[in-house]
Amino acid sequence: MNSLRMIDNWPVPTAAAAVVSSEHGADAASGSGTPTVTAAHGSTSHRFALASVTKPLAAYAVLIAVEEGAVELDEPAGPEGSTVRHLLAHTSGLAFDEDKPMAEPGTRRIYSNAGFEALGDHLAKVTEIPFPQYLHEAVLEPLAMTSTELPGSPAKDGVSTADDLTRFAAELLAPRLLSRTTLDEATSVVFPGLKGVLPGYGHQSPNDWGLGFEIKDSKSPHWTGSSSSPRTFGHFGQSGTFLWVDPDAGAACVALTDRDFGQWAIDAWPPFTDAVLEELRSGAAQG
Repeated sequence: MNSLRMIDNWPVPTAAAAVVSSEHGADAASGSGTPTVTAAHGSTSHRFALASVTKPLAAYAVLIAVEEGAVELDEPAGPEGSTVRHLLAHTSGLAFDEDKPMAEPGTRRIYSNAGFEALGDHLAKVTEIPFPQYLHEAVLEPLAMTSTELPGSPAKDGVSTADDLTRFAAELLAPRLLSRTTLDEATSVVFPGLKGVLPGYGHQSPNDWGLGFEIKDSKSPHWTGSSSSPRTFGHFGQSGTFLWVDPDAGAACVALTDRDFGQWAIDAWPPFTDAVLEELRSGAAQG
């Protein structure tokens, strides 16, 4: 895919990108496709700091724990009145980077690293398994993500490669570790209508979020493309990383760099995503 070569012009020391799509296009959204790596470019085996792209991996481990019966979405976790669901959806009321309540649970969308750390602590307590080990056994090992690890916070300390994250992207297109029903719930708006700040992009009304996954909906500005469907979900990280899944396109994209998020990313990412989607659509039309 020529669009992936756009990363060669990004002002970053090292970059990698890959696209995963289904052989049946948008049918991947219903689970009937077989997602495969359509194209990859750059240093796909290089290990990058994920920053907040760690959160979808952590959320997936928690959702697996829910399906296994180890935890429940509506059991208490975090500050008083908060639940596992609140923590996953950034509505626990916890501050960004402090274990300090700033609002009543369910009333505001406050993006919170502290909330995901509380989530990791809660799962470790109820399962008696350290969160990095639970993540490894529930997600990384089954998906053969052998170059991925979590040496610290479930909010921001993951390390991975583009090769590994394409395996996770394929799982998000056609889940094997979770039921389709659970993944659909996780990638639909939870606590709709809440306002909040999307880091790097300012106040959004509404600031829609699922269970660990940010949802594009009508957000503007946004880090995905102008042609990305409203159903697009995923996450970006302050280390210059992102992973998005567009169910309507039946495709996902991973891009990893080793330059911190800034104006360069705001300028580069949306046209890159639009070019990827246009090339996928053109290829499908020609096919």
